[in-house]
Amino acid sequence: MSKLKYPLTLFFSLLVALCYGQRDDVGNYEYDREVLFGLNKNTNGGLIGGFVVKIGTKITDDQLSFWAVELSNVKNPKEVRYNTVLGNSYIYGKSNYLYSIRPQYGRELILFKKAPNQGVQVSVLGAVGPTFGLIAPYYIEYAVNRLETVTEQYDPEVHQSRFNILGTGSLFQGLGQSEFAFGANAKAAVSFEFGVFKSNVTGLELGYMLEGFTKEIPLIPTTENRQLFQSVYFTFFYGFRQ
Repeated sequence: MSKLKYPLTLFFSLLVALCYGQRDDVGNYEYDREVLFGLNKNTNGGLIGGFVVKIGTKITDDQLSFWAVELSNVKNPKEVRYNTVLGNSYIYGKSNYLYSIRPQYGRELILFKKAPNQGVQVSVLGAVGPTFGLIAPYYIEYAVNRLETVTEQYDPEVHQSRFNILGTGSLFQGLGQSEFAFGANAKAAVSFEFGVFKSNVTGLELGYMLEGFTKEIPLIPTTENRQLFQSVYFTFFYGFRQ
């Protein structure tokens, strides 16, 4: 969590500056639609687990319906990162990435409304939808001997010495060789909104995500692979209402 300290400090400083830059917004609490953008951290992801775009429509004073799209990098819980002799890092045993694209439809219920210019609004929400998974090969740079190296997808039968691994392939390398996996997802969460103005939305979503696929996803060939993934997550979001 120490790695999040300075990025989050900058993130919230920018949000406060944006909020106070719109002082004519004080007292404007009527809205029909909201658009939110979020950064996600979850127990199946890295420092940044994914990105979220959410569009909500007001149904009543305390209920909203919403459509959302999430993009997330899903990891095996047994992944361990190592450093090489060159100072690079890699995940030993990893053979594939899993990128999940999650369209969702959901409902949100406001439990406690925020007082004008103060307090926190608390909501509960749930959403379901299909998952479109991309299984992309995980490339490593491997020393065949002292003079020759190759960059190829990790294979436990070929790349038996982790000390010969010099690093990973370039970003998005092998994406064109991805396989497709179909599944579904569902989530339940609690949302805390602490923005000063009603037309600016700033807050935090804490929740649980369950995601399943029609087949096992071979992220690490030498360990147990799963069809079902579950995680706890939090999302920092910012957006606007109109």
